[in-house]
Formats: sequence, C-alpha cells, structure tokens
Amino acid sequence: MEESINRGEFQPNLAKQTSLRLGGSLKSTLSGRSSPRNSPTFRRLNSGRTPRRDGRSSLGGALWFRSNRLLFWLLLITLWAYLGFFVQSRWAHSDKKEEFSGFGTGPRNTGSDAEQVQRRDLRASDNSLSANNETDTSIAGASKTINVALAKKGNDVPSNRKTSSKKRSRRRRASKGKSSGKLKQTTEVKNSDIEEQEPEIPTANNTYGVLVGPFGPVEDRVLEWSPEKRSGTCNRKEDFARLVWSRRFILIFHELSMTGAPLSMMELATELLSCGATVSAVVLSKKGGLMSELTRRRIKVVEDKADLSFKTAMKADLVIAGSAVCASWIEQYIEHFPAGASQVAWWIMENRREYFDRSKDVLDRVKMLVFLSESQSKQWQKWCEEEKIKLRSYPEVVPLSVNDELAFVAGIPSTLNTPSFSTEKMMEKRQLLRESVRKEIGLTDNDMLVISLSSINPGKGQLLLLESVSSVLEQGLLQDDKKMKKVSTMKEGISTMARKHRNRKLLPMLKNGKVASNDILSRRKQVLPNDKGTIQQSIKLLIGSVGSKSNKADYVKSLLNFLEQHPNTSKSIFWTPATTRVASLYSAADVYVINSQGLGETFGRVTIEAMAFGLPVLGTEAGGTQEIVEHNVTGLVHPVGHPGNLVLAQNLRFLLKNQLARKQMGVEGRKKVQRMYLKQHMYKKFVEVIVRCMRSK
Repeated sequence: MEESINRGEFQPNLAKQTSLRLGGSLKSTLSGRSSPRNSPTFRRLNSGRTPRRDGRSSLGGALWFRSNRLLFWLLLITLWAYLGFFVQSRWAHSDKKEEFSGFGTGPRNTGSDAEQVQRRDLRASDNSLSANNETDTSIAGASKTINVALAKKGNDVPSNRKTSSKKRSRRRRASKGKSSGKLKQTTEVKNSDIEEQEPEIPTANNTYGVLVGPFGPVEDRVLEWSPEKRSGTCNRKEDFARLVWSRRFILIFHELSMTGAPLSMMELATELLSCGATVSAVVLSKKGGLMSELTRRRIKVVEDKADLSFKTAMKADLVIAGSAVCASWIEQYIEHFPAGASQVAWWIMENRREYFDRSKDVLDRVKMLVFLSESQSKQWQKWCEEEKIKLRSYPEVVPLSVNDELAFVAGIPSTLNTPSFSTEKMMEKRQLLRESVRKEIGLTDNDMLVISLSSINPGKGQLLLLESVSSVLEQGLLQDDKKMKKVSTMKEGISTMARKHRNRKLLPMLKNGKVASNDILSRRKQVLPNDKGTIQQSIKLLIGSVGSKSNKADYVKSLLNFLEQHPNTSKSIFWTPATTRVASLYSAADVYVINSQGLGETFGRVTIEAMAFGLPVLGTEAGGTQEIVEHNVTGLVHPVGHPGNLVLAQNLRFLLKNQLARKQMGVEGRKKVQRMYLKQHMYKKFVEVIVRCMRSK
C-alpha cells in the first residue's frame, strides 16, 4: 500500500518535472538559445528515429513571403482588375449579352462584326461595279436619261477583304445573265450605308460635260511630296501648345463627308495630337470618305456613340462639338452627366434657321458657343433673343484657316518648309503642277478656268452659276456669229468688185483684186488682235464635288437637265470627284466662284484656300463671304438669287477680258490670307476658348 501510494505520488511529480523540462527546452529553443550537445535535454530532443530538420529554410521562406506579401497583393489586384475590365468591355460591346454570359438558348452567332462589315462592303462594291457597267452601256447607246446611282470615287475606305471563288463565280454568271438581256432603266443600290442616291455624271458624255480628276498622283509626281510625309506641325512656343499638352480632348463629328465642318474638325484633331494631347473622336454618322484619312492621321475613333462615348467624354478635359447637328448627342450626354456641360465648347458651323431650331433646347446648357464669323454670331444671338434663350457666356468667333499642306503647296511659309522645300522652290513646283493638270484636262492658255468646289445642293447655287456661265458663252457665240457675218460680207464685196472689173485688162485687174483682198484681210487681222486681248479667251467651268454624301439628288438632276437643254454650255463644263487633294485644282484654276444663297456662306473655307493660291473670288454679298472678299480688291461680289445672275455674268465677263485685274486681285487676296487666315491666327483665337472651357488641373 505504501509502495503504491509512494508510486502514485512519484508519478505526478515525474509528470510535473517532465512538463517543466519540456517547457523549458521549448522556451529555450524558441528564444533562439541552444542547449549543450552533452546535456540530457539535447539528447532527449534528438534521440528519435527521425533526424532533426533545420527550420531555417522553412522559416526563411515564410519570412520572405511575409516581407513581400505587399507585392503579391498588388499583383493579385492587378490581375483581378484586368479580368474585370476585360469582362466589362466584352459585355458592353456584345450585341447578344446572354450569349456572351453563356445562358443564351438560341444558336450563337459565330460570325464577328468584322465579317458582317465585310459582307456589307462586298455587297456595296458589287453594286457600284454593276452600276458602272450599266453606265458604260447607256453611254454607248447614246442614252440621255440618268439611269444609275453615282459611284463614290475616292471616298470609300478600300477593303482588303477577299471573297470566295464560289461567290465570285456566281456573280459572274449573274452579270452575264443581266448583260444578255435588255438594258435596265434603273439600278437599285442595296447598300444600307448610302442614304440618298445621286445621278451619275459619265466620264465621257458631251451631254453633261466631262468628269476629270482626282489629281493626287499628279501632285505627288510633280511636287515630289505628299501629305503622308508630313510630320508634327505643332509650334511648341505658342500658348496653344502649352495649354493642350498632356490634356484629353473629345471631338464630336456629325459626319465624315469631305465638307468644311468635318475637315476642320479633323485638322483640329491633328494639331492637338501633334502638340502632345490625347484625342478621341466620336462620329455620329459615318457617311462620307474621311474614315481612311482619320486612320492615316492616327485619330482614335470611339466605336460607340452612346454610353461608351459618354464615359470617354466624362474623363476628358474638354469636349468640342463641331456642328449644330451634334445637338442630340450633347443633350443625351448632359442628361447622363450633368456636370459635363461645363466642359463642352460647341463650334457651330451652320447658319440656317433649321439648324437653330434643331439645337435651341441645348444652347443655354453648354459652357460656350463658338462661331466662324461675326455675321453668323450676330444672327444666332438674334435668334436666341427671339426665343428668349439666355446663353451661359458670350460667344467666341474663331474663323477657319488655311491648313499647312495647302499653304505649303501655295508657296506660303509654313511649318512644313525645309531647305529642300523652300517657298521659292514650291512656287516653281506649283507652276509645273498648274501646267500638268491643265494639260491633262485639255485646257489651253486661252482658257479661263472657273472652279467651284462644294457639295452640290440648292444652298450652294450651282444651277444659278451654270445659268450665268451659259449667258456668257451664248453672248460670245453671238459675237462670233456677227464676226462671221462681217467676214462673209467682206468676201461678197470682193467677188462683186471682181465682177465689175471683169472687162478690164486681166493682169491689172487680178493684181488690183489681189491687193484689194489682201488689204481687207489685213484690216480684219488688225481688228482681231485688239479683241484678242479682251475677249478671245474662252471660259471653262469645273464643278465639284461629285459623289459627296452631302449632295442632293434632285438638285443634281436639275443641273444635268439644264445641260441637256444647253448643249453648247455642256461642252465647257467639267466635273470632279470629292477629294481632299485640292491643291492641284486651285493651281490649275484662274477664278473661284462661291455662289452660296440664302443667308450666304457661314464662313467659306474654300474662299480663303482659293485666295491663298492667288485666285480672285466671285462671291455672294451675304454671310461670311462679304467679310472675306473685298469688292474690287480681292474679288467681286454679287447679290443672291436670280437678280445676282446678271451681275455674276458681268463679273465673269469682266475677268475674262482683263487678265491684269485677275492677277492683281489674286495678289491682294493672297496678302490678306497671310495677314489673317493662317493656322497660327486660328489657334491664337482658340486659346481663349480653351482657357474659358477646359477643366483646370
């Protein structure tokens, strides 16, 4: 009993001692102290079958992970953010979100958006090719009817996509079947992108005139320079460059036609990019041919014109809308992001009441309105007063300018000039370009080429211009008829004199008759040189822009019908496609006409471009034209409407007779452009808009 009791007392004590020893050894081990190798504790801790592991490697890995776990967390957050952005972007751009998420019940569309665009482009190209084939057939048949849709030359973005051989063979068989039948009266174009159709002007048909150009390859060959070779043109020393550097801008294009507003917005985007800004473009309507040019200039186009464009605009420092047509987008953007109205500058480039009515509900919500001319600004402020619209700030006037490329070719100092392309050398090359283009058109030195480049619609007044040119040509024909009658009368007088003196001696009479006829002919030759300096030149008219999406089909038909009724006039008419390469046309021309009707041209970008090339301008006495063209100094003005036809014809006849007056007016116009309408003048005025509207950092 005692042994058992003692044994029971001993076991708890032994347990206590063992626990104390283990605790002490554990504490010593954790504290980093080591026991002597011959101590009982060391022998007990290292007496097992499993050898002792060195804890330095495992503890070192844990400590390394603990010291760098911030890096792991950042890496994990980055991957998670990228995954979220990828999923969100796919969701936003997907037309069928259910299919994207994997819960769609219907069959998935395996074709991508690019393939759908490919099919649309192929259908459009096939339709235009069939239209061209029927045009050639109608010309061969001497048909005077307008029976095909106008093919857009030089406007569309070239497609690098290829069709399968089966589709091509089917198209060939279909085209053969069509050609074997009767000629069709009309051709239907099924391309949904073409909003309105326009009668085609055949390339060779005396009924309507001749289609010439574009002359881009001629420019490249003669000038030995092309716009593709251009580099950054920003003047870093100007205030404009310092303000826009590292800023974000959103530019709103209402369309991509080759007209004033889209071209001006494109050049503004180019200048912002060259000055170090970040630029994105929102295109409300992709009709027109500037998409390829935007791509060439590396201007990023936002694919979506709704939510994605609104989100992009919210992050921008300034939003610039380039037309009154942008009213709907601005209204939706302000509803989506009300605070963004303070960073919207609205550059309005139209001057008709219909555009005001379209945008009047948003005019007082944007930060600032920007106009092109004083007359336009006063007109819109008058309409605002009538509608009791109070603007947030006083509008700014920023006129357009001649871009660097045209100024460079015109021989005006620009940022593109180099020692090998000085202004003197460019003047020489411009003269060579003039001779080459005129030779290709078929003009002589006695032809006065009058050009008018704009979209073909009633507001531009091309039909009234044709009537004025026709009256000049008809008057010239009447004068030629009178001269021919005088010559025939002279010949009859000579024959009568010869009959009267028939009974005289043959030799003296023949001699006298020969002297008399030579005398009369010499008198006629003395009269003609006097007329040659005044009226012997003939007038030729070149009209653009054929194929522009801003053209009105009914108005184009009225022009062609007029030429059909006046065949003598049609012999002096040329047409040219819509193009951005207009330096060759300005170089070949002698006179420019801007015949805008109604309230007149808002500003007239083509007016200052023509003046830069030394052309006198004949314009209507309305709108921005009367602010640019000084009567009897840089050109001649005439009233709008039919009353102006007679005055315009007189002005054309005056310039036709007076070459010195043409040259003098051209020189004065060129001086005015160098004084007021170059790039640095426009962006100097744009600085005020940026300061007042742009978000401050």
